[in-house]
Amino acid sequence: MKKNKLLIVESPAKAGTIQKYLGKNYKVVASMGHVIDLPKSTLGVDVENNFEPRYITIRGKGTLLTELKKEAKKADEVLLATDPDREGEAISWHLANALKIDPGSECRVTFNEITKNAVKEAIKKPRRIDMNLVNAQQARRVLDRIVGYKISPILWEKVKRGLSAGRVQSVATRLICDREEEILNFVPEEYWTIEAILTAPGTKTAFSARYYGYGSAEAKLSNAAEAQAVLDAVKKSEFRVESIKESSKKRNPPPPFTTSTLQQDASRKYSYQASRTMQIAQTLYEGVKLGGTLGTVGLITYMRTDSLRISDDALNEAEEFLKNEYGSENVKRRQYKTKKSAQDAHEAIRPTSITIRPIDIKDKLTPEQYKLYKLIWERFAASQMEAAVYKLTSAVINADGYIFKANGSEILFKGYMNVYVESTDSKEEKSKRLPKMEAGASLKLEDVDSKQHFTQPPPRFTDAALIRELEENGIGRPSTYAPTISTIVSRGYVQRAKKQLMPTELGFVTTDIMKQNFKDIVDVEFTAHMEAELDEVEEGGRDWVSVLSEFYPDFEHSLEQAQENIQKIEIKDKVSDVICEKCGRNMVYKLSKFGQFLACPGYPECRNTKAIRVGTGVECPKCGGEILIKNSRKGKVYFGCEHWPKCDFMAWDTPVKDEKCPECGSLLLKKNGRSAKIYCYNENCKYERKIEKNEKED
Repeated sequence: MKKNKLLIVESPAKAGTIQKYLGKNYKVVASMGHVIDLPKSTLGVDVENNFEPRYITIRGKGTLLTELKKEAKKADEVLLATDPDREGEAISWHLANALKIDPGSECRVTFNEITKNAVKEAIKKPRRIDMNLVNAQQARRVLDRIVGYKISPILWEKVKRGLSAGRVQSVATRLICDREEEILNFVPEEYWTIEAILTAPGTKTAFSARYYGYGSAEAKLSNAAEAQAVLDAVKKSEFRVESIKESSKKRNPPPPFTTSTLQQDASRKYSYQASRTMQIAQTLYEGVKLGGTLGTVGLITYMRTDSLRISDDALNEAEEFLKNEYGSENVKRRQYKTKKSAQDAHEAIRPTSITIRPIDIKDKLTPEQYKLYKLIWERFAASQMEAAVYKLTSAVINADGYIFKANGSEILFKGYMNVYVESTDSKEEKSKRLPKMEAGASLKLEDVDSKQHFTQPPPRFTDAALIRELEENGIGRPSTYAPTISTIVSRGYVQRAKKQLMPTELGFVTTDIMKQNFKDIVDVEFTAHMEAELDEVEEGGRDWVSVLSEFYPDFEHSLEQAQENIQKIEIKDKVSDVICEKCGRNMVYKLSKFGQFLACPGYPECRNTKAIRVGTGVECPKCGGEILIKNSRKGKVYFGCEHWPKCDFMAWDTPVKDEKCPECGSLLLKKNGRSAKIYCYNENCKYERKIEKNEKED
């Protein structure tokens, strides 16, 4: 007789996918993430008694836990299949205790990908709950709770209610504030460049060469006079090729994605915020309905990982597939080295099967899912291919002692670049192929000119750049990057200016308080050291209580000193020109976790609030009202009528101001991106045109 088995996962989407893989004797249910956690209303940690946490059932999860207990009683066996990381291990441990399952029994199941084979194989090999992982999560949870709940009340009292401090978020805010100070204190320096446009004998193709210096010494031009002196001299000179050097260079493919590199590349290529990238990746991991023989399948491996390891099965499949697709000369089997601190139990982020090509399932995915899956698929495919080979040419050109240099490059062998080209934060200067020329050849000067420049301050952090900075400094872990950025923005410490992260006045004030009173908490090296110690707990090398015992005494002393030393700081709310219709005061800008809103400063006598209205100046085509800029629940910008819900006009693309459709007179919309165009809102009108350069978004 077959046993009835209960399998508990974290999300309903994952439960639905897995249920289809298993027989009728399995029931798959979801815990909806954590069921048990520290209380929100109190510290929930007994610092006097070995930092013992006081766990409670999360408010609103009581009914769910009761249902899970009922299902567990009906089952002959309960398997816990929460996510394969520290957080998932802790959720399984809490469930085991709540459902009266022995944590020492073989009740824990993990799979790195949600495919039929992976799930069935994992269920055959249940294991015990890994208490090292559980304790590593407990250590982080308790440490973060102590830091947040002990410092935040001081910030509330001395600065403003609603503020918070955190072990990772405070360091991230400091990095952004420190960068802004660098920018504000930056003093630009003037410099000049000289570029000569030349042609070689027997060719008509011109190329450019840049001034290097005089003789063998590099010379920097600091002002217009210096630049003009060189210009005057070289205009009369003969330009001759002094030397030509050719070499080849290999560029190896980048490794498959980790959480950090995926978030960075999605930010650079698609302007996705880190949290959005993770939301999309979660849907790809949990399962997508593809139909046909494939059914519902998880398309990527687990997306919270800092490992670069690839399973042998995935390597074998990729090698065979890529040889058929691109030829064996373009394929090279590669295994990448993972850094010491990585959780190597996981694999890198890759497609669960490279044979499922993005283009073949495009119609089954949302546009965002398709973009991200394509990015992951191409990066993994590229990681198993040959290096690209470049031919590099460098020419040294002499004009009566004044030296100019020209560089060119051309791809001899594309290799992995047949599939994927890595994005970078800064645009690389594009090298062009130099014409064929020999040493000693005389060149014709077509033009020579100078340009004034000024050195630039370091750029502000983008999501991608901040994530890379945190990772390089050993701050946070894969699961923390996205929520950290979301937190510091929602708290008002940082604001977004297009893709850039800028500190607010509140961010500066709070960071200054933290620097002066809790220097360890916002110290990059100290935070990285704490991360390393917490990793040791996971590896079984440290006891989690001892880590906290070493940290707490100095921290407690800092709390006492801060309470005495921090003076009351008043940050005034920014006043708007909107008049409160209830009491006549000018309303002020306030911030909640949902964003900015307007509130009456007469609170609590007057409790009037209203959403911030951002108009476009464009008339609604349905009712004549004004079209407003709005934000969806997930933070995506869209355009809707001011009279909603009476008028249901809504568009994702930008309404065009001061221009109507030349064919039907209706509203025009502007679509940006690769398929940029201006088109008519009227579905019955087919008018559209390409966007001119001056009409594109900055």
